[in-house]
Amino acid sequence: MNGATQRARPEDFLELVRRARRGKLRLYLGFAAGVGKTYRMLEEAHTLKERGTDVVLGFVETHGRADTAALIEGLEVVPRRKIAYRGVLVEEMDLDAVLSRRPEVAVVDEIAHTNVPGSRHRKRHHDVLAILEEGINVIGALNVQHLESLNDLVERATGVRVRETVPDAFLKQADQIVNLDLAVEDLLERLKAGKIYAADKVVWAQENFFRETNLSTLRELALREVAESLERLAPGKAKPGEQSARSVGRVMVCMSSYPPRAASLLRRGSRLAGRLNTDWFVVYVETPREAPHRIDSEAQRHLLENIERARELGAEVVRLQAEDPVPALLDFARAHAVKDIVIGRSHQPFWRQLLGQSPPLRLVREGEGFDIHIVSTDEREERP
Repeated sequence: MNGATQRARPEDFLELVRRARRGKLRLYLGFAAGVGKTYRMLEEAHTLKERGTDVVLGFVETHGRADTAALIEGLEVVPRRKIAYRGVLVEEMDLDAVLSRRPEVAVVDEIAHTNVPGSRHRKRHHDVLAILEEGINVIGALNVQHLESLNDLVERATGVRVRETVPDAFLKQADQIVNLDLAVEDLLERLKAGKIYAADKVVWAQENFFRETNLSTLRELALREVAESLERLAPGKAKPGEQSARSVGRVMVCMSSYPPRAASLLRRGSRLAGRLNTDWFVVYVETPREAPHRIDSEAQRHLLENIERARELGAEVVRLQAEDPVPALLDFARAHAVKDIVIGRSHQPFWRQLLGQSPPLRLVREGEGFDIHIVSTDEREERP
């Protein structure tokens, strides 16, 4: 046997087997409530049932829309799990019941939903991943504004901070993405006709999220997102991590122990990696003055939260130790085929920046061969 040939490991084959058994994910992506995501999923469920497919409704939210509710009739519904929380009985998707039922296809609505405390997983998209891992196919739905990496862009464009988000890494799990597009004028007509919200909420919706400029922006984002996703899913396209590092390169986000703005920086890195269809790293350099026993408990907590956030967004998190962060970052980047480096603006005193001693300016000066992105981010401290 050729000594240069890499020996196959049993765990490699096991991973291939697991991938083959994993369920397929079909996502309906919209730009606002009322474009017809749930309706189309239910129509598809009926079609699958007529063709002999074992399909169940894992969780469907009709929002009181009569035409949508009518489509539930004739389909098997998995009873919801009731959980008492703060004196209120909350209904959630019963993940264990879906897994126990083991259908061929499960329909799951409102994927960006945050589960009530006491659930197996914090977010519904985690439930969906668990269903897929058991070999069950999923048809699901979400709106583009719930994508984590678009959070800042959506807030700047609409003035609305979306609290429930799904990491872009989840979207990359989809085997098929269907864009439910609708003219903004038609959507507003549906709103006025009471087909989206109850009559007493229509005026409030028009004055807030359902402004024409907001909807136009979200529609454009949805169209762009689906186009990029279809590009990634096109036959013959390399999957993340399979591109030539020389031709595409990876993305590295430099994260400091300084907590403000980290969430925005991570979203920017996730977005860039998604557009390049490549892997990305989040690298934190621990200097002697930032050793765990030398930084306060609040800074440590923020750091751990940001590391967890980075992993949720699909990054590989790396912690380095060095006296000087800049050479450590550049050495790592050169060793791991990084092409794009993302770093936030410096919070150091102006005089240090003026002398070119801040990490961003040093990266620009010393990082020959890299594309350096110095990101201006929101000053607010953000919560997960």
